[in-house]
Amino acid sequence: MGKTEIAKVLARVFATDLIRLQCYEGLDESKALYEWDYQKQLLHIQILREQGQVTAESDLFSEEYLLERPLLRAIRAARRPVLLIDEVDKCDPEFEAFLFEVLSDFTISVPEIGTMRARQVPIVVLTSNNERELSDGLRRRCVYLFIEFPSVEKELRIVRSRVPEASEKLATDVARVVAEVRAMDLKKQPSIAETLDWARALLVLGAEKLDDGLLAETATILLKSREDVTTLRQAAAAGGFVTGALEKRPIPGPARK
Repeated sequence: MGKTEIAKVLARVFATDLIRLQCYEGLDESKALYEWDYQKQLLHIQILREQGQVTAESDLFSEEYLLERPLLRAIRAARRPVLLIDEVDKCDPEFEAFLFEVLSDFTISVPEIGTMRARQVPIVVLTSNNERELSDGLRRRCVYLFIEFPSVEKELRIVRSRVPEASEKLATDVARVVAEVRAMDLKKQPSIAETLDWARALLVLGAEKLDDGLLAETATILLKSREDVTTLRQAAAAGGFVTGALEKRPIPGPARK
């Protein structure tokens, strides 16, 4: 949640559009830049053929038939947008090199039309989960920000804000237990988004307080790998995990009025 939320907040602050490019393995230029609307082109050819007219190639490959993908949409935006390139470490190194080239001068070349330059240079936010090393060239041109997990007090404020229907005790206990879970030796610690999902799930279940049994039953909402879920359930089965977390972590800040 935290990294992506920065882009959302920037879009709200600048009262502009948020354009998101979700990266994944196998992402190519056509999915990130543009595609031609082949169905519309074929329909145009068919109509002209029925009218006994010849189709000119220049008529088919014009902006009318251009399908904008996130990068081209950001380049052509009338007002300066926020461009979120999410989880860039998941794309292939070849696509990263292409991405670096586009972001260097904010121009895109469409062979059939020509070079398109950014009307307004977008505010670009790149996020990464460190699944692989990014190129030096890309990192050198970024302002680097590492987002730590929040303190118990800060996470409690987030839970209060995003899940206001949760009682003060439940919100506090959720923040304290999650902090203790993150201190475990896990493959992936639960994110803030998973904390919020857990709090909402506990509300649906009608939970008023936490215990080891409830933690074990709902472990798959907090953790997303079989090994981590097993580790947490074993800790809960041993007894005292929740109680220990609540005693170890002091109640942060004054209670909500």
